[in-house]
Amino acid sequence: MAIDAIGSIVNNGSASTGGRNTIDQEGFIKLFLAQLQFQDPLEPVDNREFLAQLAQFSNLEQSRQLSMNSEALLTMTSASQALTLLNRKVEIAQSGGISVSGTVTAIQFTASGPDLTVDVNGSVLTGVRLPQVSLVRP
Repeated sequence: MAIDAIGSIVNNGSASTGGRNTIDQEGFIKLFLAQLQFQDPLEPVDNREFLAQLAQFSNLEQSRQLSMNSEALLTMTSASQALTLLNRKVEIAQSGGISVSGTVTAIQFTASGPDLTVDVNGSVLTGVRLPQVSLVRP
């Protein structure tokens, strides 16, 4: 899930990881056991190589868990930022370099992050993302 911050640049690119070749923990263990099962008995692989592979996988698993925890933290931070904007006056950057000011009246949490509803002099803007907020007024 992509996380937006107040005032950041909106990334219109795809954040999918469909093109990457990855292996999970179960797949690694299966591959590791197959390697043990089919190794040449006359020339077995050195124990140090196996230990190095296990250590490398352990590091990868820790990195994956850290990444997941960081993503969860960023999601909570994004939600917290959105909640602090409720009933506050904000300036919103729109396409063409035009900025409008209004009050955040509602927040909807979606899979892609919080969407703000902003009242601009009686006109309601929906689907405003956090990166579009350029200024928060007291």
